[in-house]
Amino acid sequence: MKTLERYVFKSFLSSFVLAFLVLSFVLTIGLLVQIVSFVLDGVGASLVAEFAAVSFPETMQWTIPLALLVSSILVFSRLSADSEIAAMRSCGVDLASIMKWPVLFALACTVLGAWVNNEIVPRGHEVRRSLKSRVSVDTGLELLEPGLWIEDFPKLKLYFGAKEGNWLFDLVVMDYTDSRVDRMIRASKALVESVGRDIHLDLYGVTIDPLDADHPGMARAARCQHVIENALEDSSYTKKGKDLRFFELVKKISGMKKLNERAAAGADADGDKAAAEKLKRNMKRARSKLKVELSKRFVFAAASLCFVLVGIPLGIRSQRKESSIGMAIALAVALGYYMVVILMISLQKAYQIHPEFLIWLPVAFSLGLAARFIAKNR
Repeated sequence: MKTLERYVFKSFLSSFVLAFLVLSFVLTIGLLVQIVSFVLDGVGASLVAEFAAVSFPETMQWTIPLALLVSSILVFSRLSADSEIAAMRSCGVDLASIMKWPVLFALACTVLGAWVNNEIVPRGHEVRRSLKSRVSVDTGLELLEPGLWIEDFPKLKLYFGAKEGNWLFDLVVMDYTDSRVDRMIRASKALVESVGRDIHLDLYGVTIDPLDADHPGMARAARCQHVIENALEDSSYTKKGKDLRFFELVKKISGMKKLNERAAAGADADGDKAAAEKLKRNMKRARSKLKVELSKRFVFAAASLCFVLVGIPLGIRSQRKESSIGMAIALAVALGYYMVVILMISLQKAYQIHPEFLIWLPVAFSLGLAARFIAKNR
């Protein structure tokens, strides 16, 4: 590495580390608050540590590309404002030579991001989902959030508006433990405890509809005790697409294609064309969702390389008085990049437009924009 290249790359690397630390802190404030609340609620240290270990790596898919973008803009805009870029050009130094190491570093971050998105983040989703069930058995419902339907238990769903320790307020429970009847239980507040695999509810202001299979009518009481037996007998769950690692996801996509072909052939053989077409559409939607998930992981990883390639020429073009404009343009590029990704994720079931390919549009646009800007600055 030449002295000039070392000088530029050292400035770039120091700016990246600082930006990465600041962005990581900002993006993990909510997580830190949640961890502190778990500690105050009495959740065990081992469970808190495991929750933190699987949650922190997810922020890397955002912090690394954004830190690279910020460092590219800041370092190369400073070099341009101090006329160092002009001096390099007058000495015959090509722009590609001073870009080489930052771009190679960004390429290494892209590879790291692809590994994190395909191996670490899915593992985090899997552990956190299973962790909820384990914590609900061991320490109550400390990790379950209010305002959302909780579907981590195999024989019930529950919703609550607020929580104080093991007291749940505005509780709604869908009880499926009795195969003969599904029951809805509402209570203004309830003390919830787990005893073995059973969930014990001390309910206040309660309505049960129906009371049980032998009494189909609705029952009301100021207070009652209710036990949901064996509600936690199966703590496993069906993995979703985002819980699958790379090879698991590729295998499932391939398996769904073969399953689709066999199922459609069977429906055609039975002469039910309507059923065959419906089955094909449903399988294509499910497969499209998985393919979008796979593409999303690599598009997020490619943001590291794209942001550096766009950020460097934008920084060079920015003069001292225009650095804020260059930063605004770069942030607009980042916002547009992620907005297109989010849009394609929302359209993942619309398999007709192939969102798994359209999700790569921000990568293509960024590379095209970078090629144009770099050519103008050489």
